[in-house]
Amino acid sequence: MRVWAILAVMCFAGGALAQPADDPAQDFAMRQEAYLAEARAALAENPDDSDARIWAGRRLGYLGRYDEAMEELREGWGRFPEDARFPRHLGHRLISTRRFDEAANVLQAGADLMAARPDKVEPDGLPNAAGVPTSTLKGNIFYHLALAHYLMGDYARAATVWAEAAAVAENPDAAAASRYWLYLSRMRAGDEAGAAEALAPVTADWELIENHDYHRLSLCFKAVDECEALEAEAMKSEGVAAGTLLYGLGAKALIDGDEKRAQKIFARILDGAAPASFGYIAAEAE
Repeated sequence: MRVWAILAVMCFAGGALAQPADDPAQDFAMRQEAYLAEARAALAENPDDSDARIWAGRRLGYLGRYDEAMEELREGWGRFPEDARFPRHLGHRLISTRRFDEAANVLQAGADLMAARPDKVEPDGLPNAAGVPTSTLKGNIFYHLALAHYLMGDYARAATVWAEAAAVAENPDAAAASRYWLYLSRMRAGDEAGAAEALAPVTADWELIENHDYHRLSLCFKAVDECEALEAEAMKSEGVAAGTLLYGLGAKALIDGDEKRAQKIFARILDGAAPASFGYIAAEAE
């Protein structure tokens, strides 16, 4: 989700808006265009290079060119039907374009492909400050599959899949993200005991690289941190931070039975968060 802090100025539908020369989003887009050109050059030289096709699809997605990205990934999946990376990234972009049911079907196919295979670290296309990848192929497939079910309102099924994501999480960043969503899914499915169990391992001393907001929300849900202070901060934020923090607080309001307050928070997200962030998409779905 790091990318959408930069891409908040880009169109949801896929085209980048014109930016001033000193705009960070334009610098980002120029770098991604260069990386995309490298991937396409490698692909032109060897059409059977699955890595080049994956990266072409990923780079197109980072640029917000979702239709092109999905076309590239679909073609790659047709050429390499046993390569679970293609349904993983295709499923992500189907979520980006609000095609949740199709995303769930595609990601389930990816999960089936990986069922009997060992997991592996997924390289970052948008490295964090530490340059350390924090997610795996199986973890990302489970994560996005669970999200698709959640966005369709199937909280019990989402919880089942997020539990699988939590089970393969090998570091605090992956655990913080999956356990946050697992908590919300179980609470909304009426499983309060299971929700408490989801957050039981989460403690304030976890050292994270990038998923700080999910961690802070989880501590808020556990009443370790004051939610009021977090909400005050979130209301002043923009981009991904606004979407992530405010959606968690809005979902908590729904769980607490305060629908009016929840809808006010969701409206704030739609007014100022990055449209491709998961928090925005979830608020939109509400």
